[in-house]
Amino acid sequence: MILQTDVIGTDGNKLETIDLPPIFNTPFRPEVIRKSYVNVLSHSFQTQGRYAAAGEIVSAESRNTGLGIARIARARGEGFARAGQAAGVAGVRHGRVAHPPNSSKIIYKKINRKEKHLGFCSAIAATARNDLVKKRGHLIDDSVKLPIVVSNEIESVSKTKELYRMLIVMGLQQDLTRSKLAYDSRPGASNGNRKRRPGVSAMLVVRKEPSDVCKLSKSIPGVDVKPLDRINILDLVPGARPARLTIFTQNAISELRNVKPPFHAVHEVDSANEQ
Repeated sequence: MILQTDVIGTDGNKLETIDLPPIFNTPFRPEVIRKSYVNVLSHSFQTQGRYAAAGEIVSAESRNTGLGIARIARARGEGFARAGQAAGVAGVRHGRVAHPPNSSKIIYKKINRKEKHLGFCSAIAATARNDLVKKRGHLIDDSVKLPIVVSNEIESVSKTKELYRMLIVMGLQQDLTRSKLAYDSRPGASNGNRKRRPGVSAMLVVRKEPSDVCKLSKSIPGVDVKPLDRINILDLVPGARPARLTIFTQNAISELRNVKPPFHAVHEVDSANEQ
């Protein structure tokens, strides 16, 4: 089945109707999307380990039997608080860790090349489904037709207020307000003056990096602007929860036609052409 969508101008009016690339016919595979997401996310994992002698650098020895106490190793000496306490073994206060992390452990998650490509294409195709976008939490009107394709004029925008105005005329005001109010506290130690971060809103996908609008990424809370060759599955399904509200420019859609779709999408397009 060949999908179609409308091209919206910067003023919110419909310009024309175009056919979407075959990649949008990729079936929705949430399990493959999650597996591909974990694979890409594992690139940022940091190895950690423990000092091999941690918790064991102590003069402790067992007092053997016949004293009516456990034969566990105890700190030697007397006259101080640590004397006589269990030490040097796991499961006791100030003892070693039973099975500490090992820095030589392989934490890179592997995935088949075709399976990873299927997950990426499935994440792209999921952006065209209103039910999945709304299920993720985005607030959009039923009149908004996905995927949102906007004219190439938006790539030359260099002012934040102008980009915000264009997003409003596309019918995304509710979602922009939601992301601005949905602040989430960062776990762990506070990161300077950025203790909280806004919710995830729309992502604008352009053709290439030199576009002026790329400089406006994150200038609006929750809104990202990225070139097509720089996006990955982490951007399309944050938290492995499909699908993110995504806006494509006409140039980005043209570049997506060069992306080889999985076998499933090609098979569906060929069947539609035969009919």
